[in-house]
Amino acid sequence: MSGRYGNDVLAGDWRRRRVTPEVDAELDLVVEDADSGFCGAVVGFESGAVVLEDRKGRRRNFPLLPAAFLLDGRPVTLRRPAPTASAPVRRRTASGSVAVSGVPAKVAKASRIWVEGIHDAALVERIWGDDLRVEGVVVEPLDGIDDLDAHIGAFGPGPQRRLGVLVDHLVPGSKESRIVARVTSPHVLVTGHPYVDVWQAVKPSALGIAAWPVVPPGRPWKEGVCAALGVATPAEMWRLILSRVDSYADVETPLINAVERMIDFVTVPPAGD
Repeated sequence: MSGRYGNDVLAGDWRRRRVTPEVDAELDLVVEDADSGFCGAVVGFESGAVVLEDRKGRRRNFPLLPAAFLLDGRPVTLRRPAPTASAPVRRRTASGSVAVSGVPAKVAKASRIWVEGIHDAALVERIWGDDLRVEGVVVEPLDGIDDLDAHIGAFGPGPQRRLGVLVDHLVPGSKESRIVARVTSPHVLVTGHPYVDVWQAVKPSALGIAAWPVVPPGRPWKEGVCAALGVATPAEMWRLILSRVDSYADVETPLINAVERMIDFVTVPPAGD
């Protein structure tokens, strides 16, 4: 017989068949689906199929059938790679730093971090608590900063007794900026954020809202926020806010920068130590 099928298909050693090589579908391996011509890199597996992504970012799933793919123009059978022993995953704290295990909290140092109120303290603890316990730094809430001068005098800052202070609404021309301007000790670092209250330092997206409500001048800010969002009391609103904060990703950058600077300031040994 001749034509489409050529010579006798039974001629020769018909028992010897061409073997299609098997290839591990490693991540980023570029292959082509033999049927559709879709070409892409291996990006994962889903429901027993390999997921390919082309250069335009489009993804398609293909079953791992025999000789279903082309590698460098030649048919191959893709197989899912055998699992390998994975390296230990480094756990990170809520602040984004690498968590250390088996290290007990240090005895509290003489240095301190002060914040304006209990909400500020709770938020700092939620995000930076693990770091501060390892460093042995205590966060203490003040009842506002109107008497900051007196508090600093009573604390008695020094080279081995540093103080970091976090201030709300620290913007040029504010009452807070005038109070902070009176702090001159080199052993005290005052940082702050521009928000009216530390509540506002939490990203609106963490709460599922587009933006923090605008409260008319003369109305207490927290009560105005509660009214706008339909929450009964500030205490209830704060519980809701804190429950939505899991890490530094849930708060605004100015707060992160301010707290990180304070932690560095109170934990770095003075020169000569």
